[in-house]
Amino acid sequence: MDALSEPVLILGIGNLLWADEGFGVRAVEELNRRYDFPGHVRLLDGGTQGIYLVQHIRETRILVVFDAVDYGLPPGTLKLVEGDDVPRFLGSRKVSLHQTGFQEVLAMAEMMGDKPAHMLLIGVQPAELEDFGGSLTDSVKSCIEPALEAALAYLARFGVIPSRRAALRDVSQTLAS
Repeated sequence: MDALSEPVLILGIGNLLWADEGFGVRAVEELNRRYDFPGHVRLLDGGTQGIYLVQHIRETRILVVFDAVDYGLPPGTLKLVEGDDVPRFLGSRKVSLHQTGFQEVLAMAEMMGDKPAHMLLIGVQPAELEDFGGSLTDSVKSCIEPALEAALAYLARFGVIPSRRAALRDVSQTLAS
């Protein structure tokens, strides 16, 4: 299989009900609204599904994950983590239960011999997590654009170039699985 047709998964994880915890889902939704991707690329709202994502991970070779991650940095700081460091950062200081679940998903995929060959975590340091029903804070919302740019640059390294949509996809066309 050549690099231009390897399965790619762009995944947003998090909980939209807890303020900045929804960063990952909001980022992948925005990518979906703006771009059309080749058929071998899948965009997925992984929400808080945890272990239920293992089959999706096993089927991919190139994985991009958007998430809110407690890096211990100032709120609204965007940090990129690549390769084998991805699981370590997802489990270091979890901001919610989904992170431990997703770290386990990666470990299970690896134990089954289907770990993605290439991984990128695009994480943002949350500012607010306790605001049930709240939306992203301004500092985290301002990270969506650079997060999308980072994802597109990473994918371009593998020859994955989406086409920009002439008109934004309607928000009713969600990625919820």
